Amino acid sequence: MYQEIILDHYKRPHGKGLSEDFLAEVHHVNPTCGDEITLRVSGNEDGTISVSYNNEGCSISQASASIMFDQINDLDFVHGDNAVEHLVAMLQRTQEPNEEVLGDGIALVGVAQYPARVKCALLPWMAWKDAAIQAGMKKEK
Repeated sequence: MYQEIILDHYKRPHGKGLSEDFLAEVHHVNPTCGDEITLRVSGNEDGTISVSYNNEGCSISQASASIMFDQINDLDFVHGDNAVEHLVAMLQRTQEPNEEVLGDGIALVGVAQYPARVKCALLPWMAWKDAAIQAGMKKEK
C-alpha cells in the first residue's frame, strides 16, 4: 500500500500552502481518522482552475493531496472532474487505473484493498470538486 510514490508525495508534498487569492474555500474532514484539508480554488483567464491547500492527517491523505495538486491544478473543471471520477471508479474497482488520467494517482490503487483508507485517499479530490462547484466553475460536459 505505501508505495514509494505515496511516500515521496507524503514526505515532499507538491503545492502545499494556501493562496491568498481565491473564489471558494472548503474545509473537509474525515471523522473516522482525523484527516483534514482546507482547499481553495481560483479561476484563471483561460478557464482553468488553480488550487491551493493545507492539510494534515495520515500519509495516504497527505500524499493524495499532493498527487491531486500535480494532476488537476490548472486544468478546467471537465478534466479535473474526469480525474476525480476516474479515481473513485478505480478505488471502487470498477475501472482499471489510467496513468494518463491520474498520473501518480495510480499508486493509490492499493488503497482499494482497505475500505477504511479509501476515504483518506478521496478527501482532497472531493474537496477540490466541492470548491470548484461552489466557485461556479462547473461547466456542462
